[in-house]
Amino acid sequence: MTMHLNHRAVDIPSARGTVAIGFVSGMLSGIKSQGMDLKPFLTVIRLTPDILDDPSARVPLAAYAALYNHLVRVLDDEGFGLFSVKLRGGMFEFLCRSMIGSRDLAEALGRAAQFLRLVLPDFALSVEKDHLSAKIEIVETGVLGTHRDDPRRIFAFEWLLRLVHALACWLVGRSIPLDSIQFPYSKPPQASDYALIYTEHAAFAGDRLEARLQTNLLALIARRDHNDVPNFLEGAPGKIATLYRRDREMVRQIRDILAADLTAQPDLEEVAARLHLSLRTVQRRLELEGSSFRAIKSALRRDIALARVEKSVLPIAGIALELGYAEPSAFFRAFVDWTGESPTRYRKRHRSPSP
Repeated sequence: MTMHLNHRAVDIPSARGTVAIGFVSGMLSGIKSQGMDLKPFLTVIRLTPDILDDPSARVPLAAYAALYNHLVRVLDDEGFGLFSVKLRGGMFEFLCRSMIGSRDLAEALGRAAQFLRLVLPDFALSVEKDHLSAKIEIVETGVLGTHRDDPRRIFAFEWLLRLVHALACWLVGRSIPLDSIQFPYSKPPQASDYALIYTEHAAFAGDRLEARLQTNLLALIARRDHNDVPNFLEGAPGKIATLYRRDREMVRQIRDILAADLTAQPDLEEVAARLHLSLRTVQRRLELEGSSFRAIKSALRRDIALARVEKSVLPIAGIALELGYAEPSAFFRAFVDWTGESPTRYRKRHRSPSP
């Protein structure tokens, strides 16, 4: 498919976070199915197409957000070519504005569902509650992809939940923890990132997407008004990928402390002391952000381990020690869980051949 598109490299600001390559592949899956060349899109963020063939690869979060915005601008489609109709530029802004003026989160989510029904015929969003919990439900009403685990279909669900959840967090001015999520597809390779994006409690192979949260959260007051929208839209819609991740705010502070003392690996009590907060306060804030000390520690170790194994000349045992593993065998098992291969093989495969 030949199109005259304006691809110009963009500056990527430094960022601590990374995302699994599966999210990049998913974002590009719509245009790939249309026969478009992916190379110009990846070149904009200084990547090459072969990275899509490496299931263990990770991309800086800032680059991911830049690719998001570039695709939207070039395609004039905030749905990345995934859906039966284009989501023209401005959809995100008007979805945001449709939620402004709501009394509480419940009303805002109801308005979002009504708006999406007008512009996105392939999905139906609804919110239900009982005395125990509430759920955000996304049901497929069109045909997305050629099979249940088509990357287009998987990313479409991932994207819409992320969009609605991040907007809801922004509207009430705080993170909204999701207790559990059932996804309507098999567990994808990028599911290891779900703990930092959505929740640690994810299930797969359901017949619809169900994200559960505490019922009382629906009563949270909507705190934003139209005056808040312009600032929020700076960097949007790609900005949404960087907001309300579970490695932000309190999570980020804890991550920084752990990163500065990799060998000692302070426990949560010591971290709380360094933050000049009580242990209970830190636990409560982590709960509000929907995260845990264990998830932060695991994600930090993973990101540093991948970088050290690929780029440093340290022996594997030395990297294990640096990251606080008492035994190299424990590091080996963790690395295989992260990447599907041993650290030695990963290093060999990612090293450029000597000239």
